[in-house]
Amino acid sequence: MKNINNNMICDLETGVCGVAGEEEMEVIDFNQPQKSIDVYYVTDPICSHCWAIEPVLRRFKEQYGQYFNFHTVMGGLLEKWGDGPVDPANGINGPADVAGHWREVGEYSRMPIDGTLMIHNPVQSSFPPSRVFKVIQKHHGDEIAYDYLRRAREALFAFNQNIGEKSVMVDIVNHLGLDGEAIVNEAEQPVGEQLLHEDFALARNLGVRGFPSIIMINEENKGVKIVGGRPFDYYVDGLKRALDEENLIPKQQPPLSSLLEKEKLLFSKEIEVMYDLDQQDINAFVQKELKPGSYEVKELLGELYLTIVE
Repeated sequence: MKNINNNMICDLETGVCGVAGEEEMEVIDFNQPQKSIDVYYVTDPICSHCWAIEPVLRRFKEQYGQYFNFHTVMGGLLEKWGDGPVDPANGINGPADVAGHWREVGEYSRMPIDGTLMIHNPVQSSFPPSRVFKVIQKHHGDEIAYDYLRRAREALFAFNQNIGEKSVMVDIVNHLGLDGEAIVNEAEQPVGEQLLHEDFALARNLGVRGFPSIIMINEENKGVKIVGGRPFDYYVDGLKRALDEENLIPKQQPPLSSLLEKEKLLFSKEIEVMYDLDQQDINAFVQKELKPGSYEVKELLGELYLTIVE
């Protein structure tokens, strides 16, 4: 006999053990949401504001990447230094002028930038590391190419290495487990230039004139363009508008141990943004989440960062 006061029983009529009232047959869908949005990230290896948005962009991809296909596009920030002003509106007449600007971006964003490289051994062009990105992307896919871009920016902004020099590019690629010499050599061939100019054409078609630019395009070929560094919620709101959907369900943030295993190095700001933490809470959070001896805490330009112990 059915006990109407208890719905957590086995119903003899329906054959259901559990919540009463379940339908006999129901069509359900366990597939991931269809990725109907293309997100284009137009950037450059030496773009300081692109370095500054790393924390926000990583969280956006981690939590909402199931809703879009992500494409990284090289924009061509600096072909070469000329005799005249490069960016007079911002007081950039030569490489040495970049150092102070970069340092300001680093202090404001708390993604450390040393910048003195641009005084003593400046990057002469962003095209060589961009071509290497394209060759890696062609042969090994978007994910490892994006890893290269991250490692290149760490080397340049945080650790003051000239990522336009062949030896530096080879070393970065080698540390990804790839053949750095072969990839950099291929990037110096006409194919590298061809791949790069295909990205430049795409960036023009997307109407991009500044970096970073995020363009979200839906199936109706309409979308949202976001230029410059913005808060995390700004990108989420843009995705909602592009999808015309308010109820997007974010994935849970990955455990810090998994994130550090993947990234190898994380600055304090990146951890704060990913897990909604205040700066003063970082040490306690790290000690709670990570096993002793599995990581090292270091400091650069007044900012803490974590590295994994291999």
